[in-house]
Amino acid sequence: MTEKRSQKVRPDETDPRRIATAINQSISGRTDNYGSLTLTASTAQTVVATSGLAVSVYSTITMTPTTANAAAEMGAGTLYVSAKANGSFTLAHASNAQTDRTFDYAWIG
Repeated sequence: MTEKRSQKVRPDETDPRRIATAINQSISGRTDNYGSLTLTASTAQTVVATSGLAVSVYSTITMTPTTANAAAEMGAGTLYVSAKANGSFTLAHASNAQTDRTFDYAWIG
């Protein structure tokens, strides 16, 4: 689930207020390149679709654990991005029954 906070402007936008708002929000870190996810239980991979947003094969993806079990997953060294595609990425991780391995993520590029 990705929550949008910025206002995208079209290339032909002429309203200075909309342009200034989009620039100021970007400078303040309010961009559309983030979301949250929960690792799929009882399997060794989770596919994250970014709803057509601009994640690509060239993106760098960062993860922040938001639950204790997610932090343990990162600490175990078993979580990594195993594949990237335009509009999605795949995470490899340990397979267990935990349903609360939740992360915030963001990407650049």
